[in-house]
Amino acid sequence: MSDTTRVLFVTQAMQPYLPETRITKICRELPQAVQEKGREIRNFMPRYGNINERRHQLHEVIRLSGMNLVVDDHDHPLIIKVASIQPAKMQVYFIDNEEYFKRKSALADLDGNAHEDNDERMIFFCKGVIETVKKLGWAPDIIHCHGWMSSLLPLFIKKVYNNEPMFANSKLVFSVYNDGLEQPLNTKLFEKLQYENIDASEYDSLKDPSYDNLNKFGASCADAVIIAEDGASQNVIDYVNGLDKPVLDGTMEDYVDAYDAFYDEVNNLENALAD
Repeated sequence: MSDTTRVLFVTQAMQPYLPETRITKICRELPQAVQEKGREIRNFMPRYGNINERRHQLHEVIRLSGMNLVVDDHDHPLIIKVASIQPAKMQVYFIDNEEYFKRKSALADLDGNAHEDNDERMIFFCKGVIETVKKLGWAPDIIHCHGWMSSLLPLFIKKVYNNEPMFANSKLVFSVYNDGLEQPLNTKLFEKLQYENIDASEYDSLKDPSYDNLNKFGASCADAVIIAEDGASQNVIDYVNGLDKPVLDGTMEDYVDAYDAFYDEVNNLENALAD
């Protein structure tokens, strides 16, 4: 991997914006470590309403905002905000929308109940990341997706944006965590994806949008997979280990060098694998 390799990190959660978990810790530490090794990076996450914009100094990026994204045949305005993590000399882009991300919680309410529109929020988030990267004019070599909320992004890259030059050489890595909620996603997710001009056979498994199925789906569409957390579903782990693609056990505490070497391996895969 050359020093100019570009790595796009797409995550449903990151410190210091959300409390520490395995996924928020990795998504805070890994981009900085990769950047310090000489890579170019970009970070994206949702702008949940419980993120304190004043404390973290978020501000809207007008030149990137303003487009509408279609979800379930309805237009939803895309707002892009950005903040800097000063000790890391690293920026984070936030995908925002008043309808989807205004409430003062992330993926579940204060009683632990999953938000009923998490399926649409997931579609909006994944499409928002792709459209914003296009506007940035920044072609990533590696796209590293963290968590089930990013599980549709490999599908969109390969089936909706497959003729987009910006992603022609991008390799997709999907990381699996123990990140499920008590309630599954809305079962109408399958119907809503029919507005994306993708053959329904490509996402047939999402008729049952359980978190196991979302993680399996993200893994199946990616070029490589990382098992990132010890508590990840054994059902998902067994499925991933049966795939004909590179798989990394990334559950160790000192993971940076292993992840970085894995990026080398994935970046050198034949382009045919991404077809």
